Amino acid sequence: MKVILLQDVKKVGKKGETVAVSDGYGANFLIPRGLAKLSTESTQKELARDNAAEAARQKELKAKAEEVATRLEHIEVKLKAKAGSDGRMFGSISTKEIVEAMKKQWDIDLDKRKFIDKYPVNAIGYARLRIELYKGSEGVVEGTVIVHIEEE
Repeated sequence: MKVILLQDVKKVGKKGETVAVSDGYGANFLIPRGLAKLSTESTQKELARDNAAEAARQKELKAKAEEVATRLEHIEVKLKAKAGSDGRMFGSISTKEIVEAMKKQWDIDLDKRKFIDKYPVNAIGYARLRIELYKGSEGVVEGTVIVHIEEE
């Protein structure tokens, strides 16, 4: 029996693949649980249409990520932090604070979990943090966030 997988199934295949499985496994397990559907001519056409739509969506997401990456090259985020008399900073600036400042100052939405350099910024001055803006079938797009920390 040939089926089209609707989700990733361990030891069988990935979503969107057409695989051959035993009749009992397909009819009694995969299809009733919504993990797969029977492979017919119409379902193959539907799969091709879905794949084309997904490819277009991925291309659009990559283009938006590249646009954000070019915007990030020319801007810096300014944050203030308390510092001692010797110029050392108290505490640190987290990626969450950086993301909130980017939204507030430049209206750019970033995801704090996508930072490649996950270390907290704990020094007065400038810091450059790399962020993964897009990762998919079209490739990877990375940007650099420049953070300027001033003494409060």
